Amino acid sequence: MEAHFTEWLNLGIRWIHMITGIAWIGASFYFVWLENNLNRSNPREGLAGDLWAIHGGGIYHLEKYKLAPPKMPENLHWFKWEAYATWLSGVALMLVVYYLNPSLYLVKPGIDLAPGMAIAIGFGSMLAGYVAYHLLCNSALGKRPALLGAVLFVLLIAAAYGFNLIFSGRAAYIHVGAIIGTIMVGNVFFTIMPAQRALVKAIENNTTPDPSLPAKGLLRSRHNNYFTLPVLFIMISNHFPSTYGSQYNWLILAGIAMLAVLVRHYFNTRHDSNKYVWTLPAAALGMICLAFVTGPQMKSKATAAPQTAEQAATAQMVEPIAPATGDFAQVNSVIQERCSVCHSATPSSPMFSAAPAGFMLDTPEQIKAQAAKIHAQTVASQIMPLGNITQMTQEERDLIGTWIDQGAQLD
Repeated sequence: MEAHFTEWLNLGIRWIHMITGIAWIGASFYFVWLENNLNRSNPREGLAGDLWAIHGGGIYHLEKYKLAPPKMPENLHWFKWEAYATWLSGVALMLVVYYLNPSLYLVKPGIDLAPGMAIAIGFGSMLAGYVAYHLLCNSALGKRPALLGAVLFVLLIAAAYGFNLIFSGRAAYIHVGAIIGTIMVGNVFFTIMPAQRALVKAIENNTTPDPSLPAKGLLRSRHNNYFTLPVLFIMISNHFPSTYGSQYNWLILAGIAMLAVLVRHYFNTRHDSNKYVWTLPAAALGMICLAFVTGPQMKSKATAAPQTAEQAATAQMVEPIAPATGDFAQVNSVIQERCSVCHSATPSSPMFSAAPAGFMLDTPEQIKAQAAKIHAQTVASQIMPLGNITQMTQEERDLIGTWIDQGAQLD
């Protein structure tokens, strides 16, 4: 029953994370769009601009003040709990998925790293990431947005590379996302909200608001806007082992994140012109290129170690070892021993009460039908079994790969 309750705890927290995340992202996208589309020509006194819009059968007229209205309105809507709830539910989800079973889901197989130290690195990286970002924003780089963005991008990809050395591929990706999410919620809590409170207090005290604080809040809000699409990719990446399962997963993440930022930039600037429309076909082409270079054939070429002259000479002196035959009886034996403990209608592993993702390998027909996925996760990326808990050997992976390459025949 423990596995069953853990699964539903995971589901409940993930559902909350999705709901609050959609609310936060939707508000971020809307207010950046609103800011970019304000009519700033000849606004009435005290306004920065206004905008007319139609949605859901109604027409809306929105106005933005340069700083603040002369008098505080009775009802003022704040946007903060979406951000806080998203971050809190995300941390809770990390606790349930990765930190309750760090040896299985968090630490990279074969790495001698104590679970407690791995968890400390995970939490510490979130704090360190925000502190580094905040210091950079308050430095001279803060006045050069493009250079600041480039530096942040390099640092985040460096973090992805470092995580990949000690964490599983999925955990490495999710911790990069956790750093970005912490930066985003830190922007709300430490910069945007204090600026808004100072603005409201100035109105209530009938004093002139400090214009630098709202400007800083708007800048951090724009940063959050550009962070959003890379974070969304990381949230769904665990469904795609050809990304996080690659030995070059940090480079794949860099490529997809860069394409996502380009696409976001087009949507943020299209009100002014369509000079960045090229980013859309460029992103599509980039994704096609990434799909090609991460394919099994390219991966096998990249990982094949070249022979030295001495190794080649030695190879000619010894008898060649017979390759794996791809016999299904052997393959089935390996799968039942190494995989079906979890991927079965009745898993023998105490971690699962049902087959994960409904992926079952009880019968020869099920194994043949899932051959492509088996190859992707046990041969190409080697991310399964999770944490290699069943101790699948390289020879067994090669056996499965040969069987699939030969057509995945059952007789």
